[in-house]
Amino acid sequence: MKRFTLLIFLLLPILLISQVSIKGNVTDKSQAIAWANVVLTDSNEHIVTGGITDDNGKFNLKTESGTYRLTISFIGYTAFEKEIILKGDLDLGSIELKADNTLDAIVITHQKKLIEQKPDRIIFNVENNINTIGGDALDALRIAPGLRIQNNSINLLGKGESRVMINGRLLQLSGEDLTSYLNTISANDIKKIEVITSPPAKYEAAGNGGLINIILKKGQLNSWKNTISIANNINTFNFLTLRNSLLYNKGRLSLTFNANGTKGNSRNIEDFQVYYPNSIWDININSKDKEDHLSTQLLLDYDISKHTTIGIQYLGNTKTPNLVDESISKIFNQSNQLDSLLINNGNNHVKVNSHSINLHTYTKLDSLGKSVSLDFDYFIYNSDQNRNFITNSFSPNNDLLGINAAANTFSNQNIENFSAKTDIEHPIKFINLSYGAKISTIKNSSDIQFFNAITDSLVLDTNISNTFKYEETNQAIYVSGLKKINEKWDVQLGLRFENTKTKGYSVELNETNTNTYTKLFPSFYASYKKNENNNFSISYGKRIERPRFRDLNPFRVVISSNTFSIGNPFLRPSFVDNFEFKHTYKNKFTTHAFLSIRNDGSSIIFTSDVENSTQIVTRSNFFKQYIYGFGESFILNKITWWQSQNSMNLIGSKTEFTENIGAQPQNGIMFSANSSNTITLNSSTKLQIDASYDSPFKAGLFSMGKTYSIDLGISKQFLNKDLQVAVLVKDIFNTSSLNNLESTVNGIKQTYGQNDNNRFIRLSAKYSFGNKKIKENRRNFGNEEETRRAN
Repeated sequence: MKRFTLLIFLLLPILLISQVSIKGNVTDKSQAIAWANVVLTDSNEHIVTGGITDDNGKFNLKTESGTYRLTISFIGYTAFEKEIILKGDLDLGSIELKADNTLDAIVITHQKKLIEQKPDRIIFNVENNINTIGGDALDALRIAPGLRIQNNSINLLGKGESRVMINGRLLQLSGEDLTSYLNTISANDIKKIEVITSPPAKYEAAGNGGLINIILKKGQLNSWKNTISIANNINTFNFLTLRNSLLYNKGRLSLTFNANGTKGNSRNIEDFQVYYPNSIWDININSKDKEDHLSTQLLLDYDISKHTTIGIQYLGNTKTPNLVDESISKIFNQSNQLDSLLINNGNNHVKVNSHSINLHTYTKLDSLGKSVSLDFDYFIYNSDQNRNFITNSFSPNNDLLGINAAANTFSNQNIENFSAKTDIEHPIKFINLSYGAKISTIKNSSDIQFFNAITDSLVLDTNISNTFKYEETNQAIYVSGLKKINEKWDVQLGLRFENTKTKGYSVELNETNTNTYTKLFPSFYASYKKNENNNFSISYGKRIERPRFRDLNPFRVVISSNTFSIGNPFLRPSFVDNFEFKHTYKNKFTTHAFLSIRNDGSSIIFTSDVENSTQIVTRSNFFKQYIYGFGESFILNKITWWQSQNSMNLIGSKTEFTENIGAQPQNGIMFSANSSNTITLNSSTKLQIDASYDSPFKAGLFSMGKTYSIDLGISKQFLNKDLQVAVLVKDIFNTSSLNNLESTVNGIKQTYGQNDNNRFIRLSAKYSFGNKKIKENRRNFGNEEETRRAN
C-alpha cells in the first residue's frame, strides 16, 4: 500500500496533460472584481472550461488549442464577450467590465431549500430549520430526511445503520459512543447535513445505511462573526447549554473556533417484559442521567499560495454521563398473581474523553480541476466506568426478604485510530478521473473487573472479569470515473479495493481470534435529463457493515441480578448490495425505489436462561435479509409565507435465517411519512411545525410498535436580526419513543420499550455580532454548481 501511494505521486507529473493557458485581470475601473464568472465555449456553444476570478480579480484557464468565445460576467455589470484563437499561452491583461445602469439596486432574497435532492444524496440545510436552534448535532439528525435515531443507533430508513463523518472525515465510533460524541456538537455550528444514500468509491465502504456527512460552518470572506447561545431543555429534569462560536475569514486565513458546555440532568425510562413458562417478569427502569460535558472545536485553513491550502481540524470533549437508576421487577405466577418483587438500585460513574485531530493539505494544479489532497487523522477515545448495584428481594406485601445480589464493576475502554489518505482529481478529455489510497489502523483495549459485594468485602469474580484487546488494519485504493456522454446522460463508475486484517485477544481466556478478508466494492450511477422538468437516475453500491467494538468483546456485562449482556469475538462483517432508482419532476417531486440485500447479517438476540429466570443479550451472524421500498417526496411553496417539505414511504422486509437460533423470521410492510413546515408570520417571526409517523413493522427477529410525533417551534428576531429567541415543544404527545420491540426465542417472548427524554421544552436564545461587511452576494451567487461542472 505504501508503494502504491508513492507510485501515485511519482506518476502524477506524467499523468497531467499539457495545456495552453489564457489569463487576465477583471476590474471595474476602481477595483478588482472577485468571483466573476469566466467561461470558454466552443463553436457549438458548449462549455469547454470555466472558473471564477480570485480575490484580486485574476483568472487562469487551461485548455487545448482552438477557437473559442470568452464570456466574463458578474451581477450588476454588462457581460464581456470576445472571440479568441488559442495557439499558445495568452495573457489578456486588464479587462474592464461596465456597470449596468439599468439596475438601481441589487437585493438577493433567495433562501436555500430546507431539503435538496441530488443523484446520490439528500442535503438537509440545518440553518433553515428553527427547530434545531439551541440543539446539538443529534437533534439535527433526528429531523433530517430519512434518518431514524432509536436506542443509540442512527439508521437510514429501511437500509440500516449509517456511519457518520465530520467535514468528510469518518468517525471511528458507533452506538452509544457515537451518539454521546454528537451531543457535544452544536446544531448552530452545522451548515448542512449530507445523507449520502449511494456513496461513490471515494468514500468508505463501511455503513449499510450509507454515510452521513456533517459539514460545519465557516466564516464568510473578509469577515468575522461571533455567536453566543444559551438553551434550557426542560423535562422531568432539565439541563442548560451555553455555546460560543467564532468565525473569522481574512486574507489567507480562515478560522472557526467553538466552545460548548452543558450542565444538568435528563430522564430515561425503560420497560421490559419476559414471558417464562411458569412466570411473567414485568421490569420498569427509571434513571436520572447526568448531562455534564465540555467540548471544543477548531478548524483552521491557511492559503500558503493561491493554489495550495493547509489546515488543521480539532474536535475534543470531556463528558461525565453518570446516572442513578432504579429498576423494579414484578414477578407474576401462572395465575397472574404477584409472587415477589426485585428492586435494583444502581449507580454509574463515567468519565469520557475524546480527541480528534486532522491535518490536511489541498493543492489545485490548474483551472481545469486537477487537484491533489492529503489527510492525516488521529483519534483517541477513553471511557472509564464504575457501576455498583444492589438488588433486594421483597414479598408481594413489600416485606424485605433479603439481598438478592450486589456487585461493583470497574471497566475501561480505549480506542486509538490513525489514518492517512490521498485523493487525486484528474479530469482528462475523455473522462473525469479520481483516484486515491488510504491506510487506517485501529487499536481497542477494554477491560472489566467484577467484584461480588454481597458480603462486607469486595470479592473479585475471575469468571466475569476479563481484558480484551482488538486490532484492525484496513488498506484501500479506489478509482472512479465520471463521464458526460451528452447533454442528457452522465455516468459514473467506481471501484474500491479494501484489505482488512483483524486480531482479537482475550487475556483471561488466553484466546486469539484473527480474520482477514479482501473485497472489491463496485459502485455505479447514471443520470438522465430528459428535459428541464424530468431527471432520472439509477445507482448501485456494495457496502460492508463491521461489528461494533463492544459487540466483539467476550465480556459478561452484568446490568442487574437477572440481566446481563455478552459479546461475541467471532462476529463477521456483513456485506450489502444497494440498488436505487430516482425520478425528479420540476425539482419539486421526487419518486424513488430501492432494494437492499444483506448477506451474513448479524444482530443482537434476546434470549433467556429459563431455569435461573435470567435475561441474556447475545450477538450472532444468523440471517440474510431483503429490504425494499418505494417513496415520494414533494415540496409545496406556492404560498409565499408557507414552505412545506413532505415525504411518504412504503418499506418491506423479507428475512431468511441461515442459522437455527430457536426463532422464526418476522416479515412485514411499514408506512412512514413526515412533514416539515415553515410559516413566515412576518419578517422577523417564523413558526415551525414538524410531524412524523411510522406504522408498526416486522423485520428480522423483531417486530415493533407504531410511533408518531408532532413538534412545534417559534422563533423571533430582534436588534436588526442579531438576536434570535426560540421556543420548541418536542414530541407534544410523547408518542415517538421505541415501544413494543418484541422477539420470541426458544419459546420465550420478550418485549422492550424506551423513552429517552423524548418530550421536552427547549427555550433558547442566540446573539451574533461582528463585521457586517460580508460579501454574501458574491459568495452565494447561484453559479457554483455550474462552475464546478465546467471545471
